[in-house]
Amino acid sequence: MKVTVVGAGNVGATCANVLAQKEIASEVVLLDIKEGVAEGKAMDMMQTSHMLGFDSTVIGSTNDYSKTAGSAVVVITSGLPRKPGMSREDLIGTNAGIVKSVVDNILKYSPDTIFVIISNPMDTMTYLALKASGVAKNRIIGMGGMLDSNRFKYYLSQALGVTPTDVQGLVIGGHGDTTMIPLTRFATYNGIPVSELLSAETLQKVVADTMVGGATLTKLLGTSAWYAPGAAGATVVEAIVRDEKKVITSCVYLEGEYGQKDICIGVPVVIGKDGVEKIIDFKLNAEEQALFNKSADAVRGMNNILSDMKLV
Repeated sequence: MKVTVVGAGNVGATCANVLAQKEIASEVVLLDIKEGVAEGKAMDMMQTSHMLGFDSTVIGSTNDYSKTAGSAVVVITSGLPRKPGMSREDLIGTNAGIVKSVVDNILKYSPDTIFVIISNPMDTMTYLALKASGVAKNRIIGMGGMLDSNRFKYYLSQALGVTPTDVQGLVIGGHGDTTMIPLTRFATYNGIPVSELLSAETLQKVVADTMVGGATLTKLLGTSAWYAPGAAGATVVEAIVRDEKKVITSCVYLEGEYGQKDICIGVPVVIGKDGVEKIIDFKLNAEEQALFNKSADAVRGMNNILSDMKLV
């Protein structure tokens, strides 16, 4: 089983490292446009294999797409990362051309692959990958909901004073500081609704912290986060490769689900060997649906920029 990660920056390299260490793929190809970077990082990872006890092979390549031939899954992290003060939307103009080029080149060598999109703005880049490629909708998955949901669980665990592994919660909507929707109504701690354990004021703070979780890290680090985004991408890949039938909030194409059409946006889905195998209807209440509709309007507005650029 071969998995390719395009983009050997912080996020891509982290994703490739997790894929190798967990032996999610027997062969991981790391591709980057910058001379020597992918090769160097792949070699560095392979020099940990004996110490960490994994048998996956990591291969690095500078822009040689032939190395990616026969990839079951391709993760796209290419493009500029966010800097302090930048929104994900600020990256559309630059990253759209990069993502389209990557998708076109990958399909020459892996026509049946499943794409996992991490590049920002993620919802719009997922929509671009779908529309520009003609690939079936089940084979294009945006990673954002997985990351946002885990940030939500982290902030809930901090408020509760418990381990994040005992907390359940999900975030739907766009992968943006103003478009994501943490669903507090469905969040639980070992089966107990968090609304019974935290005050309304505390929950509001958890939601607010989650929504700016990426911006908070960008401000602290001076660039986009990478450990959690890379691991989130690898987790989606794992669900595909191991046919886990796992429910993961993902950016997928809607055709009437949740009241929306012709848009890629975050909703709960079942992920397995065929990619998106089912969209789960969480029966939003009126307030949640209104927030989702507002989020979709914002994402659709960003998608319109692609039309203006004649990319879709």
